[in-house]
Amino acid sequence: MYFKKLLFTISILIIATFANAQVRSTDSLTNQPLNSASNILMGNTSKGIRLGAYAQIDYNQPLSSDTYDAGKLDIHRLVLFMGYSFSDRVQFVSEIEFEHVSEVYVEQAFINYKLKEGLNLRAGLMLVPMGIINEYHEPTTYNGVERPNLEGQIVPTTWRELGVGFSGNFPEMSLRYQVYAFNGFNGYSEGAGKFRGKDAFRKGRQKGAESYMTSPNLSTKVDYYGVQGLKMGLSGYFGKSQSDMFNGLIKDDPEGNLSADSSRVDIAMVGFDARYQNRGFTARGMAVSSKVGNTAAYNGFTGKDLGSNLFGYYIEAGYDVMRLFTSRSSKPLNVFARYEQYDTHNKVAGDLTRNLAYDRTDITIGAGYWIAPGAVLKADYQVFKNGELASSSKKQLNFGVGIWF
Repeated sequence: MYFKKLLFTISILIIATFANAQVRSTDSLTNQPLNSASNILMGNTSKGIRLGAYAQIDYNQPLSSDTYDAGKLDIHRLVLFMGYSFSDRVQFVSEIEFEHVSEVYVEQAFINYKLKEGLNLRAGLMLVPMGIINEYHEPTTYNGVERPNLEGQIVPTTWRELGVGFSGNFPEMSLRYQVYAFNGFNGYSEGAGKFRGKDAFRKGRQKGAESYMTSPNLSTKVDYYGVQGLKMGLSGYFGKSQSDMFNGLIKDDPEGNLSADSSRVDIAMVGFDARYQNRGFTARGMAVSSKVGNTAAYNGFTGKDLGSNLFGYYIEAGYDVMRLFTSRSSKPLNVFARYEQYDTHNKVAGDLTRNLAYDRTDITIGAGYWIAPGAVLKADYQVFKNGELASSSKKQLNFGVGIWF
């Protein structure tokens, strides 16, 4: 335990000493949003071994007129970045995440090889390009103490898997593309199904931890950033979930193959997202739909309640009120509102009955004060509702600190 604490402390000291360059959230030439990996690959962070970090610290206080409820305080996540350039064409990117102080994950670990202008080969543990938050989740890049719930329940952010593929830009067309082959979700292993109606695929993320693959899945995204202040993205994810029942399965065993087929599902997820910024006004939104095949057989075999169609969307708008006093402020105070609607039981198959509690609506209003480009103080108020007739709304007050450098 002492060694782990010492190693962690040394890592922080190294970052504080050498990561002295400020990251950028938007490329000044292409208007394309940037994340931590983009800054490392573009050389916007410190030279040589490139280091950085982001942190999210939360206080969530449920509000009720009937009961006393304890608030939750949490160092939600602390992520350390490290990148290295072997040459102008070959770079390595990694992120180590500490969640809730005690949990440690590798969030990214991939190599990027620039084959030629507009064509990069990537291989390793990478973020699946779906929606907004899964790729751009540094806490200073979004409004609200917590990330939108849609991008955690349907898009299981942070969603990363092992894979290989290509990415690149076509500046003359203002297009960025990504296409990867990944291992899929672990839908069934060690005699139990992993998927469930409440949050669909979230429990099936393999995260690069001794992952296995019975069939590769395809992930693609195309972004358009040709209008100043506007970025639009179209994403797709297609394939099958993975099942360890196929390990050692005899190919000409009809009954064995039928059982194994009942332990996995087909997934076709499509998402559209857009972000817009003009002076002090910002807006963003996304919609995602996932068709899930073979759920009747899967639920019957595993005893789960996975939906056959997941659907959700959110819209958000904000304004920097400091613009009312000055045309340009180095310390924005962004007031925002967000409306989310997402249903992981939008449709069900077989004898399964829709669970209306999975048809959820979240309303969030709040503000963020950027005391520096990489440091923000946040506060918001949330109302949670669902489709059950007997349900009543839940309310929550949140405060948080976001850091990115």
